[in-house]
Amino acid sequence: MQYPVRPATMTYDDVTHLAAKIKPKQQRVELEISMDTVSPNYCRSKGEQIALNVDGTGYDETNTYSAKMMDKQTFSSIQATTNTSRYAAAVFRKGELHVTPLTGILQMRPSFSYLDKADNKTREREAANEVLLLVLQVRFARPESEQARQRRIQSYEFLQKKQAEEPWVHLTYHGVKGGRSEHERQYLFCQSVDASENSELVKTPKEYLAMLMPPLAEEKVVKPVGPSNVLSMAQLRTLPLGEQVKTLMKNVKVMPFANLMGLLASGTDSTSVLRCIQQVALLVQGNWVIKSDVLYPKNTFSAHSGVPAEVLCRGRDFVMWRFTLERSVMRKEIASIIKLPPEDVKEFLEHVAAPRANRGWEFLLPTDVDFIKKHPDVAHRQNMLWLGIQSKLEKVFNFSKEDFVPKKSAQPDPVHISGQQRLKMAQERVQENQSTLQKDLEDRRAGSSIHIKQEPVSNSEDEPMDTSCSSSIPNGSLNGYPSATSPDFDHTNGGSPANTASPELQDFVIKTFRKHFVITLNELKRLFNLHVASIPVGRSVFHSISDHMLQDAILLSQQCKQIMVPFPAQTKAAPDEQKVFGLWETGEDFDKHRRLLYDVFTKNYRVRRNIIQARLAQELGDVSKADIDRLLNECCSSHAGMWYLKGTIQS
Repeated sequence: MQYPVRPATMTYDDVTHLAAKIKPKQQRVELEISMDTVSPNYCRSKGEQIALNVDGTGYDETNTYSAKMMDKQTFSSIQATTNTSRYAAAVFRKGELHVTPLTGILQMRPSFSYLDKADNKTREREAANEVLLLVLQVRFARPESEQARQRRIQSYEFLQKKQAEEPWVHLTYHGVKGGRSEHERQYLFCQSVDASENSELVKTPKEYLAMLMPPLAEEKVVKPVGPSNVLSMAQLRTLPLGEQVKTLMKNVKVMPFANLMGLLASGTDSTSVLRCIQQVALLVQGNWVIKSDVLYPKNTFSAHSGVPAEVLCRGRDFVMWRFTLERSVMRKEIASIIKLPPEDVKEFLEHVAAPRANRGWEFLLPTDVDFIKKHPDVAHRQNMLWLGIQSKLEKVFNFSKEDFVPKKSAQPDPVHISGQQRLKMAQERVQENQSTLQKDLEDRRAGSSIHIKQEPVSNSEDEPMDTSCSSSIPNGSLNGYPSATSPDFDHTNGGSPANTASPELQDFVIKTFRKHFVITLNELKRLFNLHVASIPVGRSVFHSISDHMLQDAILLSQQCKQIMVPFPAQTKAAPDEQKVFGLWETGEDFDKHRRLLYDVFTKNYRVRRNIIQARLAQELGDVSKADIDRLLNECCSSHAGMWYLKGTIQS
C-alpha cells in the first residue's frame, strides 16, 4: 500500500488503527485511523462543527463520531494500476534476491464520505419541512437496445451499484513490528533450497528479458461506429442491391424513384431497382413509401407506448392508404379510427407528411406523375396491392371507402354569364311560360274555395326579376320556420301569440332547467334545436319558436328567473350568452341555497368558494361541505381558482 499524499518519512506505523475492512474481488481497502485531538495543529471548534453536521444533535449508535468531534479519519484505496503483471516485491537477503509477483497495488487516500452524509442530513431536514405532491404517470418502458445496455453497464451509477453489492470483510490490523506481520513477511522468501527447481531462472537472458518485457502486440484498428441514423455511402455500396434499397428507404421513409436512382451507384439497372423497391416499399401518389412491416419488424414494440408491431402496421397502413385518396388528412380523424396513442399517430404522419395550417397533414412530396406515366404496369400492380390492403383495413376498422372519398360535383364547370344576359334570359323564360302559368292560375281559382287576392300582372319587360335563393325562406324565420313577427306566420294554423307559451314548450323548459339548473339563453337555444331535431318527422309540436317566445317561456314558468350577472365592460360574450337564467323554485329546501348563490353572483360575475361559503353560513347557519359541493357542481363551473355560473366563463 502507498500513501501518496504524505511524505515517506511520515508513516502511519505509530498511529492507532481503529478498524480495517476489505472487498477482495474489488481489491478495495478502508482503514480508520485515530486523530490527535490534543495536537496544537488540531482545530477543536472545526472538529465539533463537522461532527454536528454529520451526526446532528442526537445520539445514535450509528453516529460516525461518538465523541461529538471529528476524532478519526478514514482512508480509502484506489488501484494504482490495473495491470500488475510487470510488478513484483523483491527482498535481498544473504546475496539472494527473492521476487514475489503482485496481484494489486493500492494507494490509500483520505476519504470524505462524511461530507456526503452531512449533505444527506441537510436534504432530509429540508424534505421534512415540505409537503410534496407527486403525480404518478403510467409509462411503458422502452425496449432496451444493445447499445443502450452497454452504455448503462458502463455508467457510473451502474458501477457504483455493482461495487456496493460486494460485502465488506472486516479485518484485524497488525502493526509493522507485530509478530503476525513478521510471520507473513517470511512468505516473501523462497522456501525451496534447490535453485534448479525454479524453472524460470534457468532460461537464457534473452528469454528471461522477454518474459519481463514482452513485446507489444499490434493493436487492432477498430473502425468508429457512427450513429444509427448516419449512413456511409462507401459502406452502403458494398451491400447487395436489395439491401442498399432497403437501407435507404428505412432511413428516408418516402422518396421519388428518380432520387433513389441518384443515390445508387452510376450504371445501376433501373429494372433491378424497381424489382427491389417493390419488395420493401409501396407506391403512394407516384412516390415510394417504406412498408410498415419493414419499418416495424415482427415481435417488436413501439418505442413510445409499447404497442405490438402488428397493431402499428395496421394503423400505419391506414394512414398511407388515406394518402392514396387525397393530399391532406386530419390527425384527429385518423386517431379516432385506428385508436392508437397520439405519439404513434404523430410518428406515422411525420414519416410521410408535414403539418399545414387549416389543412391538417399534407403529403410530403408532390405527386410524381412522370413515374406513373413511364411505368403504368408498376402503378397498376401497386393499385391492386392497395385494393387488397383496403379490404383488410375495412374488416379491421369497420369502415367503407365511400366514407373518405371526396364528393365531386357532377355539375359541369360553371359558365360565366353577365348580369344583363342573365336578366334577358329570365325575361324570355317568363314570356315563354306566361300562357301556361296563366292557365294554371285560372284552374286553381276555379277549383279552390279560398278567395285569392288578384294582383295586376305587369307586362313591362324592364321590370327586374329577383333570382336570389334567399327568397324561398320568409324574412324573420328561425331554423327555416317563420317566426311570430314574420308576415307569413298564421296564428290560426297552429301558431300562438308571442306572450303565451305552449304546454309542450313549458314542459321542455322545466325539464331542461331541472337537469341543468343554470343555463344561458344561447345554451338553451342549442338544447332546444337538438330536442327538435330528435323528434321524428311529422310529429313535431313546435312551430316557429322565436328567441322571444323561448325567453318568455322561461319567465312564465314560475320556476325559473333571470340572474342579472354583472359582466365586465370588456366582455366578449354575445348578448344571448349574457342572459343567464336559473332554477328558482322546485319545492325543496335546497332552493334557499340556490337563491343565495344567485344573489352572490348579482354582485360579481366570478367569486371564490370561501365567499359563497361565508354567505351561506351567514344566512343558513352551519352548511355541510357536501351541500356546498352539490351546489357548486349543479350551478357553477371552476376556472383558475374562481367560480362562475355555468356558461359565463370568458373564453
